[in-house]
Amino acid sequence: MNEYEEFIASGILELYVLELTTEEENTEVGRMLALYPEQINREIHEICNVHEGIANAGYMEPDPIIKPFLLAKIDYMDRMMAGEVSSEPLELTPDSKISDYNEWLNRPDMVLPADAGEVFAKIIGYTAAITTAIVWINIIAPQEVHDDEYERFLILEGTCDIGLSDKMYSLKAGDYFQIPLHENHTVTVTSIEPCKVILQRVAA
Repeated sequence: MNEYEEFIASGILELYVLELTTEEENTEVGRMLALYPEQINREIHEICNVHEGIANAGYMEPDPIIKPFLLAKIDYMDRMMAGEVSSEPLELTPDSKISDYNEWLNRPDMVLPADAGEVFAKIIGYTAAITTAIVWINIIAPQEVHDDEYERFLILEGTCDIGLSDKMYSLKAGDYFQIPLHENHTVTVTSIEPCKVILQRVAA
C-alpha cells in the first residue's frame, strides 16, 4: 500500500470533512493535497456527497452550522476541480477593512441564493491553518464552542449581536470580532436583511 492509499485508509479525510481533525491532521491534509491534488479533492468531494445524502435522506438531523459548511466544501472543491485558482485572502485582524476582500465580494457567484437556509457559506480561501468564507446568517447561528481554532468575523452588511458567555456584543458593518477559545457563543441577527460576514477559522 503506497502513501496515498494509506492516507485514504486512515480515515483522516472523513474526520476532516466533519471538522473533527486536529491542527496536525489539518497540516497533513494540506500536505497530501499538495502532493495529490486531484485524488484528494475527488475523495473529499465523494465523502461530502455521502454525508450530504445521509443528511438529506433524514437519517440524521443535520447540524445547522455543519451542513452549510459541508455544502460549501463541496462547492469549493467543485470550483477547484473546474480550474479556479486557489487564493489566500488576508488574515482577519482588528485593522481589516471590507475593501480588503473586494476581489471576492465583487464576484457574481458570491451571492446569497433565494433558497438558502438559515446559514449559507461560500469558501473563498483554504489552507491547513486558515479557512475563509463569506457567510450569510438569516436569523441566528446556534451556540458553538471552539477548542482548537479561533473564529473571527468582519461584518459586511446588516447587524448582529454576538453572545459570549454572559456578555453581548452588538456589531455593524466594518466591525471585527474574535471568539476566544473554549467560549460558548451565539450569533443573533438584528437587521431586517441577513447579516453578511467574512468568517475566518484560524488554527490555535
